Amino acid sequence: MTQHNSSQLRYGKGHILSRRLVRQHNQDHVELWLATEAGPVCLMSPPQTNVCFILRNDESRARDLITQYHLPVSIEKTNLKTLEQRVLSLLRVKRENAIAKLRRLFSAQAITLFESDIKLTERFLMERFAYGSVSYKGIIKDGVITDAQVKGVDYRPALSSLSLDIECDENGRLYSLGLDGNNLRRVVLVYNKHVTHRSDEFFLETVADEQSLLIRLCELVQAADPDIIIGWNIKQFDCSVLTKRAEELGVSLRLGRAGNLLRVKSWKDGQTLVELPGRSIIDGIEALKTMTYQFDSFGLDHVAASLLGAGKLIKENDQLNAIKTLYEQKPEVLAEYNFRDCRLVNRIAEQTRLVDFLVLRSTLTGLELSRPGGSVAAFINVYLPRLHRKGYVSGIRPADGGLASPGGYVMNSKPGLYNFVLVLDFKSLYPSIIRTFKIDPLGLAEGLKAPKEAIPGFKGACFSRTEHFLPEIIANLWRQRDEAKKAGDQPRSQAIKILMNSFYGVLGSGGCPFYDPRLASSITLRGHEIMQITAQWAEESGVEVIYGDTDSLFVSLPQAIDRSFAIEAGKQLQAELNKKWQKRLTTELNLHCYLELEFETCFDRFFMPTIRGSATGSKKRYAGLVYRDGDEELIFKGLENVRSDWTPLAKRFQEKLYLKVFKSQPTEQFISNTLLKIRQGRWDSQLVYQKRLRKPLENYTRSRPPHVKAAQHALAAEQKISGKVVTYNSKIIKYVMTQNGPQSIEHQDAPLDYEHYIDKQIRPIAESILPYTDVSFDKIAEQQLDLF
Repeated sequence: MTQHNSSQLRYGKGHILSRRLVRQHNQDHVELWLATEAGPVCLMSPPQTNVCFILRNDESRARDLITQYHLPVSIEKTNLKTLEQRVLSLLRVKRENAIAKLRRLFSAQAITLFESDIKLTERFLMERFAYGSVSYKGIIKDGVITDAQVKGVDYRPALSSLSLDIECDENGRLYSLGLDGNNLRRVVLVYNKHVTHRSDEFFLETVADEQSLLIRLCELVQAADPDIIIGWNIKQFDCSVLTKRAEELGVSLRLGRAGNLLRVKSWKDGQTLVELPGRSIIDGIEALKTMTYQFDSFGLDHVAASLLGAGKLIKENDQLNAIKTLYEQKPEVLAEYNFRDCRLVNRIAEQTRLVDFLVLRSTLTGLELSRPGGSVAAFINVYLPRLHRKGYVSGIRPADGGLASPGGYVMNSKPGLYNFVLVLDFKSLYPSIIRTFKIDPLGLAEGLKAPKEAIPGFKGACFSRTEHFLPEIIANLWRQRDEAKKAGDQPRSQAIKILMNSFYGVLGSGGCPFYDPRLASSITLRGHEIMQITAQWAEESGVEVIYGDTDSLFVSLPQAIDRSFAIEAGKQLQAELNKKWQKRLTTELNLHCYLELEFETCFDRFFMPTIRGSATGSKKRYAGLVYRDGDEELIFKGLENVRSDWTPLAKRFQEKLYLKVFKSQPTEQFISNTLLKIRQGRWDSQLVYQKRLRKPLENYTRSRPPHVKAAQHALAAEQKISGKVVTYNSKIIKYVMTQNGPQSIEHQDAPLDYEHYIDKQIRPIAESILPYTDVSFDKIAEQQLDLF
């Protein structure tokens, strides 16, 4: 049970769905909505005041400003210090909305405020170590648990969700909305005529006007009562359109629990904040990006095709016009399209387990379910309460963004075609460096007080051997990840991996109040040192190091006679190098070594190219062939095969050519046949480029890359057909290179320029690898061209 009674006393536990600050009776309260086993619960905290800090030396000037401007702020003595050992005074702010004015006034007088950008809701939870789930105790009053006392607890909820998608015209006039989930499968269509509907997948309901549609949306959501509303670009598009249209039509969009309104706030930089008390709004695109998924396009059709092998019902390049046409002519098909989008979002969520991931991320970091990214906020949530208990506060974000920290170590490669190349990776290199060398903001502050006993870092840093938090935080996360991997809990494993790997980036980010170049450099430059020493040791053991990148070493085994020999050599090399690191760190620094080198892959054939037009080896670009259990796998990194701006034919050509080279098969006839079929027009459908417009078409003024020229040609063609000025709505431009330049595939009116494709797509791929096989592309091309 999660909820108990004792007269008016209630206590239990649940997962936080929404949080906000509520002003009641001239006091600030934190409102939390929880998902519990017994259903949704609303908590209201006792009155809260936020705090921030100033240097003790600035206290007199601060008092004068507070008095002069009648600010609701009091000043108190405190024993807290900055990480630079400067004594502080505490400012207690009685109204949260006064902090912004406080920042402006103090900034104008060059008074530094510490931790003034931490919101009261976040501070309330983090100081109670309440990450995602809480236990609570309070008095029930009018359905709300008041004076709620909360603290962090381990609790995994079962959350209900509802997928939402709307269809509208370019002006936001609503056509329909679809809902799928929580025992609701429905499309509501604005239509005054009878609509024949034969699908048993969903129920089709018609209403007379948009006001009725919005009112019906509220009724359906309240009846389904989901914990989560999920959609595709739901914040920036669906929620924004719905709130704007509701305001224009005078409808209160009460989609939250207890009849709370949906509120949307947007900024010019594209950020959108959505508030819906009692429910979480989750955007599928934001969630997948947070999970580090990568796609050529995050359009629903493309992602669904990649993950599910399915796609949207309407696939025209100009979907807006297609939707308008369907609404006017075949509204029942539009309803099917609308519902299918809802279903696709749910299927993607099920396939990726994105809700599980976000719940786990929330329990680890305290971030809201609906929040994208948030690495800095996650670090602050986890680290700052611990720091306070040691008598310190966080620093301030550098106004200039801070100095760039050194990047990962990348060796110059040795280009060539190799047999048997081993890849050895350091397991979670940066987290293991933090853990081994005790790299930590508190550790830096304490280490500088007694540098002779501390662990040396870089750029003047030294770290305490005993006073630190980050190494223990990572150790705990590491244990949890090992447990998750053992249990097959992929979302939890991924959430922990992303969090651990974010710590370095956070410490090197000017957007973090713990930013210090000494911290980030002590991680990356230590990584450089580790990679260089490891490469030296590997060479001394008799292998050839041909490349290294951040945490990976690529070594060639010229003496290998077969795959089994190479694999055994990889295992021995792994053990030997790990033993050397353990001995070195124990002997030289008296440290326990958490560095762990893993033998990851044995390439049977491996190719490291040169930089195009140069004899210098490339970086972050290679290809290889691996045989596993009778199957072969061709792996590309950074080459044309994995780039979105190369044609399907080029990718297929590279894959087949490299495979022939790796298998020592003849390539001349294959290349000749490829050139012949291109010139005969037999592969025209494979010669389509695809690229996204990053800004409105009219904003491309300084330069016009090919996809922009293709879009402009299409716009001119559409205006000629319609006889009036039209706007260009497509974001993804699919185009071909013709003898008259780039043209979109919908408005191609000139023959394809086949020589362009041969010279710009096929030739570069062939010439990257053929020199290692004594085959001349020019000779093949000339022989083939003689046939025409």
